[in-house]
Amino acid sequence: MEATIEVAGLRKRFGATLALDGMSFTVLPGQVTGFVGPNGAGKTTTMRVILGLDAPDGGRALVGGQPYPKLHRPLSQIGALLDASALQPGRTGRNHLLWLARSQGLTGRRVDQVLEQAGLASAARRKAGGYSLGMRQRLGIAAAMLGDPPVLMLDEPFNGMDPEGIVWMRGFLRSLAAEGRAVLVSSHLMSELQDTADHLVVAGRGKVIADDAVADLIAAASGDRVVLRTSARAEAMTVLTHAGATVAATGRDTLTISGLTSERVVGLLGEAGVLFSEVAAHRASLEEAYMELTRDVVEFRARPAEEAAQ
Repeated sequence: MEATIEVAGLRKRFGATLALDGMSFTVLPGQVTGFVGPNGAGKTTTMRVILGLDAPDGGRALVGGQPYPKLHRPLSQIGALLDASALQPGRTGRNHLLWLARSQGLTGRRVDQVLEQAGLASAARRKAGGYSLGMRQRLGIAAAMLGDPPVLMLDEPFNGMDPEGIVWMRGFLRSLAAEGRAVLVSSHLMSELQDTADHLVVAGRGKVIADDAVADLIAAASGDRVVLRTSARAEAMTVLTHAGATVAATGRDTLTISGLTSERVVGLLGEAGVLFSEVAAHRASLEEAYMELTRDVVEFRARPAEEAAQ
């Protein structure tokens, strides 16, 4: 089986709400693909369609070239975590996994292997209803790994994780991709995806608005801006503005400059005798890139406090 997820032209309406409006992207093997977008962008609906939980009104979603209902022993084809709370609280963590495993012809030995892999071996015989959210996330990861699938799809796996769990999750996702698996991860935590994902699919209003490598999205958001640190902020602004730059004060001793290279900034300030401590090309964060891409597709945006008070 080819380790891919292919989403092509998905459309889905719930009553008057258009949830998917031609959603299209491909998740390739050997990389972690982040799936992001504002609330209501269609991410969860897309994942549900991929798993056959919702039927699309148009388009298709394929796992390894097949729709989910046609997969033989689906846990061995795609592992998924959509809701970490979807468990019977009276069962132990091990028994929760055991009934899933037996439905697919898998053994108790495999259950113990994934419990160890997810860091839950010591809590395996505790009732899952008493697990913290982070532990339930680990249990969901273990369930997704039961069939040793070539494709993984995880919705908000970082939620509820403590710092140790977040570090573990980053390394775990990268290791899955390094093994040649296709990994799709939905998350609102851009800082975690920046350190984890190779590729990013950005959704908005039911369609894809960006589909590119994380490095390329960050480079595009960084633009030609230069960051300057100086105690002579006013003098530096005057010199650089007169040279045709667009200058913004972004901190007590920090300026962000557009329209000039870092070498030109250094030269101009040196000629004018303006002291500075640092000049560096600006590198945007993934969060900055995301905010720029989704600026026009956010459905609900809080007003600033000063506007709300008027």
